[in-house]
Amino acid sequence: MPNRASPARRVAVIGGGWAGISAAVHACQRGQAVTLFEMTLRLGGRARSLHDTTAVPSDLDEAPLDNGQHILIGAYRHCLELLATVGVDHSEALLRLPLRLRYPRHEGLSLPPGRPLPSFVRGILAYQAWPLAARARLLMTAAGWLLRRFTCAAELTVDQLCADLPAIVKQELIAPLCIAAMNTPSGQASARVFLRVLQDSLFGGSGSSDLLLPRVPLSGLLADPAQTWLQVQGTDLRLGQRLQSLAQQGNQWLADGEPFDAVILACTSAEAARLCDDIAPDWAFKARTLRYEPIITVYLQSPGSVLPAPMLALQDGAQEPAQFAFDLGQLGHAPGRFALVISGAAPWVERGLVKTGLAALKQAEREITWHSPPKVLKVLAEKRATFSCTPGLQRPPAQISDGLFAAGDYVAGPYPATLEGAVRSGRTAAIKAATGL
Repeated sequence: MPNRASPARRVAVIGGGWAGISAAVHACQRGQAVTLFEMTLRLGGRARSLHDTTAVPSDLDEAPLDNGQHILIGAYRHCLELLATVGVDHSEALLRLPLRLRYPRHEGLSLPPGRPLPSFVRGILAYQAWPLAARARLLMTAAGWLLRRFTCAAELTVDQLCADLPAIVKQELIAPLCIAAMNTPSGQASARVFLRVLQDSLFGGSGSSDLLLPRVPLSGLLADPAQTWLQVQGTDLRLGQRLQSLAQQGNQWLADGEPFDAVILACTSAEAARLCDDIAPDWAFKARTLRYEPIITVYLQSPGSVLPAPMLALQDGAQEPAQFAFDLGQLGHAPGRFALVISGAAPWVERGLVKTGLAALKQAEREITWHSPPKVLKVLAEKRATFSCTPGLQRPPAQISDGLFAAGDYVAGPYPATLEGAVRSGRTAAIKAATGL
């Protein structure tokens, strides 16, 4: 419930992605007068639906494509709380499945339901596709991580952390989890952040490792319900308005000359750096120098085809770009439509989207049995999908100056660039803005 004990402070939220939505919602809950600036005409940021149906041929279902595939896990407590706040029944909007690495022609590792530690041990011991020695080595290594409270030296990569694990374990478990969670190849990804992801997902509580797959288009999952909720709360939504300037005047901040008691920069790191160049040059430099990893999504159409599971793991390689395939028909979207996801996609961006789409199509034809020949429907690239989560990375802090805060999945914190990280950062910024820190 909103806190009405103190006068409402005027808070500007710059950016309407998941971090900005989280910041705006939590600021409203604390009784603040919120103005949200979003340069595009829709909320959602990088986790949104594309409403340009002209990109879809007229003989196909005109359900909108998403700007990539985003999944949640059971450990994303703040995401689930935010969805519930804006009126989303996540038991209906999300398909909850136990963690399962199902491949097109064989069953991979899966974890049974129940308490996390026994579930993990039972799942590993039951997976007889790995030699017993490999399973025992993984359990011993995981026990060591647990005893060390999931910490390690800051300079380690995931490959270095897992150097003693059998090759099959690294290939079928570590590499897929790393690229899915961090969008950074295991040879470059921070082992410390990876361990935090494992701690919260595999050992964070009952159901923490469950996969939560959206049953609705991404805009319908959060952006559209949040916009309605914010409007009911009296939020001043400035869609299609890019903030041009930010300056401090006494105890207030001027956003394009308009006074606010606090400002939350929930835009991209590049936009935040632009607005802060004169205010906090050191912060702006740190934000601007972050490196980013792309994600490519290849949408296929194959009428009558159904995958063995809603989500499949794929084995990527030099000529096989995709790591995961989604059957969107099984998720309540357009039947016969599929999404192939290419994370850590910088080498494929260099080859070009047309070549990447054809390579993904050939990979799908080789690995998956189809009812009708699949065709490429659309290839989408998010070239700045996530920051490159490398060892020892110094991310910009949430506090920029008095009354000025940053929110986004790139802001300093224990998580890689995930929806949960974005939502948590927005919540933290809103709390600080409400208290006047």
